[in-house]
Amino acid sequence: MCRNITELRGLEPAATAEEIEAAARQYVRKVTGIQSLSDATREPFDQAVAEVAATTTRLLASLPERRQPPRTVPPLRRPEVRARMAARG
Repeated sequence: MCRNITELRGLEPAATAEEIEAAARQYVRKVTGIQSLSDATREPFDQAVAEVAATTTRLLASLPERRQPPRTVPPLRRPEVRARMAARG
């Protein structure tokens, strides 16, 4: 798991729902320490991800435009990550 949460503010084009959910999932995994979901953890984990994603969406929409883009490219925009995802699906 990454140590840093992906920066989504200031992306061109704007962050997608998929990117926001991935960041929310990364955050919830980090704070809970849950790596693989069980029947006991799936529902509260998924609920937390949905809440964090919704809050992140509202936050990004309410902030002023950023003067400089983020320093790193979000993982879901990297070609090697997209290729890995396509190979799985």
